[in-house]
Amino acid sequence: MGTCYKLYQTAKDDELKVIGIPKTIDNDITETDHCPGYGSAARYMAVTTSEIAQDIASMPIHICIIEAMGRNAGWIAASSILARKKPEDAPHLVYIPEKPFIIDQFLQDAATLYKQIGGVVVVVSEGITDQNGKPVVPPLIVPGAKDPYPGDIGVYLARQIWEKLGIKARGEKPGIAARASATLQSPIDRNEAIQVGAAAVKAAVVGETGYMIGLERLSNNPYKCDTTLIPLDKVSDIEKKLPEFYINERGNDINPEFIDYCKPLVGELPEYAVLER
Repeated sequence: MGTCYKLYQTAKDDELKVIGIPKTIDNDITETDHCPGYGSAARYMAVTTSEIAQDIASMPIHICIIEAMGRNAGWIAASSILARKKPEDAPHLVYIPEKPFIIDQFLQDAATLYKQIGGVVVVVSEGITDQNGKPVVPPLIVPGAKDPYPGDIGVYLARQIWEKLGIKARGEKPGIAARASATLQSPIDRNEAIQVGAAAVKAAVVGETGYMIGLERLSNNPYKCDTTLIPLDKVSDIEKKLPEFYINERGNDINPEFIDYCKPLVGELPEYAVLER
């Protein structure tokens, strides 16, 4: 959207119309309810977390760390809680960039849960930082690259668990698979991508310029969204973080209210058989 705004500002010819379309799985563009792309990434994260949880529950001897995309915002990591059908279900811990990550507190929480349930599933955003705002894992600095590449936080935390707690642990990193999966795309997300694309073309054809197409949620049940025009200067280079009220006080989980926001975007999730104990 920053690039769209620059194009709009420098356009000299009245025939050049600039309309932005907020396509990002990170869901970090402000003013719009959500971004096309996010619903599918959220669905992927929820299903992947649930599937990993089935495996961990079948042999509850270790802790699994799932690293989610989201360098500065925790929207994707937060969506993993859609996998939680009952309070004791995975993910058991969720860490996002909006809250400082305290390694000793994490190890304490992981150890406590391991004693209680055996197998623990943790979801963590790739960009979490410590109390001083520094990355928990030093990023990889690539010469010529615009931004540093985040370190492998899942592998790092798994190693900390091995070394500090003596518990088996492993890291999983869906990475590009989370944003490239056609198999797990959300039907609602696909339809809204078409909707905002069409709205952008229509706006340009009638002479509008300098706007982004936003999504305005009209209702949750039934779910309904409509498109709206948002001035580009309101969204240019502004990052939308996960709101404070979606995050629990300890900073290791997501509040249930987030489910009401996210669930309509992902569609129906798979159900898994559970043996009675």
